[in-house]
Amino acid sequence: MEGIVVGMGEALWDVLPEGKKIGGAPANFAYHVSQFGLPSCVVSAVGDDALGHEILENFNSKGLNQLIERVPYPTGTVQVEIDQAGIPQYEIKENVAWDNIPYTARLEQLAERTKAVCFGSLAQRNVVSRNTINRFLDAMPQDAEPLVVFDVNLRQGFYNKEILCNSMERCNILKINDEELITVSRMFGYPGIDLQDKCWILLGKYNLKMLILTCGINGSYVFTPGNISFQPTPKVEVADTVGAGDSFTAAFISAILKGMPVTEAHALAVRTSAFVCTRKGAMPVLPDELRQ
Repeated sequence: MEGIVVGMGEALWDVLPEGKKIGGAPANFAYHVSQFGLPSCVVSAVGDDALGHEILENFNSKGLNQLIERVPYPTGTVQVEIDQAGIPQYEIKENVAWDNIPYTARLEQLAERTKAVCFGSLAQRNVVSRNTINRFLDAMPQDAEPLVVFDVNLRQGFYNKEILCNSMERCNILKINDEELITVSRMFGYPGIDLQDKCWILLGKYNLKMLILTCGINGSYVFTPGNISFQPTPKVEVADTVGAGDSFTAAFISAILKGMPVTEAHALAVRTSAFVCTRKGAMPVLPDELRQ
């Protein structure tokens, strides 16, 4: 395959009250990209254990392309509790397989054929996976102007200013939510201005093509140099919000790669995310009216 869209980072099990479901933003992202008809691949690592084998079998059953190494660490798990508003709370286990994604010749070959990649801050909590992500970005074809999406995910203190700064310097599309933006702004030393001004500062400081700001029930914004797209959040009956943000990113990037204007890509992303909220788990099959 050429022109591949890659989700890179954590592959794990979300242990929910009703049972376990495969999770991790990279797999959610890659799966939904594939539903929009683009070649995608998830990059991660699992343990040589029953949970790891089950992840690989599940991805294969979904037709999800993967480059997932087996490493001598346990497969990752996250204990997820859903509050009364349907918002997940996470307890993420440490020193697991996806903290130790190796950089291999196969991974370098994939990087050379990648036209868009999405990575987050959580997968960079360990130096091994952090170095692998950066080497992957270095190996991507720079002359083709690939889309490099940094999806901020501040979890349990698994981040610092250095990782965030480096990732923002490496990306050309930043995705962040309103709570994360407040935290980042405090770290970077400009807490006293409104959210839109913070976004304009980041867009200019890091020379971004786009900055996506999601604000939960208060809508979402896409900032591009000189323009803002705003979409309200649709009112739906929420089953849970696990993976909704990843489906938003996948729909938006898929639409941009297919040549849709930012406003139309944004509208599709909002509709896709709203649908995912109406289903349990992060990887529901999308209806034809969204995929087409």
